[in-house]
Amino acid sequence: MATTVPEPAPSSEHLKPGLSLFDSVTLVAGSMIGSGIFIVSADITRQVGTPAALLMVWLVAGVMTIAGALAYGELAAMMPQAGGQYVYLREAYGGMWAFMFGWTLLLVIQTGTIAAVAVAFARFAGLMWPVLGSNLWIGAGGAGLSGERAGAIVVIAVLTAANLRGLNMGKWLQNSFTTAKILSLCLIVVVGCLIAPNPVAIRANFHSSTAFLGSGSMSIAGAGVFGAAMVGALFSADAWASVTFAAAEVRNPRRDLPLALAFGTGVVIALYILTNVAYLCELPASGNVDAASVVGRGIAHASSDRVAAAAMQVVWGGAGAKITAILVMISTFGCANGLILTGARVIYAMSRDRVFFAAAGRLNRASVPAVALVMQGIWAAVLTLSGTYSELLDYVIFAQLMFYVLTVSAVFVLRRRLPGALRPYRAWGYPLVPALYVVAASALMVDLLILKPRFTWPGLLIALSGVPIYYWTTARARAIQ
Repeated sequence: MATTVPEPAPSSEHLKPGLSLFDSVTLVAGSMIGSGIFIVSADITRQVGTPAALLMVWLVAGVMTIAGALAYGELAAMMPQAGGQYVYLREAYGGMWAFMFGWTLLLVIQTGTIAAVAVAFARFAGLMWPVLGSNLWIGAGGAGLSGERAGAIVVIAVLTAANLRGLNMGKWLQNSFTTAKILSLCLIVVVGCLIAPNPVAIRANFHSSTAFLGSGSMSIAGAGVFGAAMVGALFSADAWASVTFAAAEVRNPRRDLPLALAFGTGVVIALYILTNVAYLCELPASGNVDAASVVGRGIAHASSDRVAAAAMQVVWGGAGAKITAILVMISTFGCANGLILTGARVIYAMSRDRVFFAAAGRLNRASVPAVALVMQGIWAAVLTLSGTYSELLDYVIFAQLMFYVLTVSAVFVLRRRLPGALRPYRAWGYPLVPALYVVAASALMVDLLILKPRFTWPGLLIALSGVPIYYWTTARARAIQ
């Protein structure tokens, strides 16, 4: 029997509804579009090898993402409260499962993504300011801090400070940078596919069915590799549920949240697939790793995995790499802002349920959870020092998949438990589409546990570490009462 979460204490403090439908869509799209689409296609191509498989990885990841978002829409319209996914898990399974999600979100999911995106910002900024690519030696005994990670910490600090000034500042940043990053992807697509495609790359990728599809049949081992390759694509399409964390601040949540989830994910996935087509129109999928030219190295061996920069360098030469670096910096800055804005609302909801520090449940004069924002920022900064971009990516995607499966399954649980509850929107394709999502995501989790145990098992253990902490905090809350 699940332990029930104590009711939150009454308070005169309230989050202020200030997000329109457009604001909600930019939170979905802006939180999704970060660094991944500009980088991870290199690693995906190294794993799957062919242009067709590269596009298929993005397509399958996209279909999974949209299916999950359509299911979340029902829960978001049904329970438009601060914390979003945390609330859905609490109502479906009880307080312990909700706390495990919030705990993992704070330790790995949201903060890990913030850290990874901020590191990517600094990595591309290194093309403009070489000092970010050097080591900044500090302290004694040879202890040091890389310029890349120092730059990432500055980004986290600046955006946290901006969001402490209120929702209007956070949403203005989000709207501005999301618009800019969508235009950036459109520029890459138009230039790569229509204005200046590279004949050498087109011949290498599309000249014959063998070049495009490869040879041989899909084996069980091949299917496992395909699943592992989806980590990068799913990471790039992740964070779409962040808008539900700020549901209490959406003006018309029962209508706007399902629309924002469906429209935001649909637009981003379409752009992602077209962007990869643009890459294939500029660079061969695979190339000679020792080749000196950008084209010769191909997508799989792009320098530092900067695929977008390599593709645009084919068009504009050295200026192309710098132009793309600016575009990626805009994208990652906006992505980090959306994650910082929304993630603190889950910490706030946990505090209001009396299972986290009480201070995190208080709002400042700007009606935002200031302590929650600061705690989130400090831990994200620590994570930039704890591992590489790839390591953080693997931690994040496995932990996130686990809670995605539980949350989509909550649609079935609550349909049975609360059949008469108000549902302004019902999940499209129910029960088939949500069920297929649960099966596909579960299979991918098993695949990752087998093929990448070094990174995925720790993510699971972090989630489970929340169980004893939850029972300790609920016992403490009862003792205080």
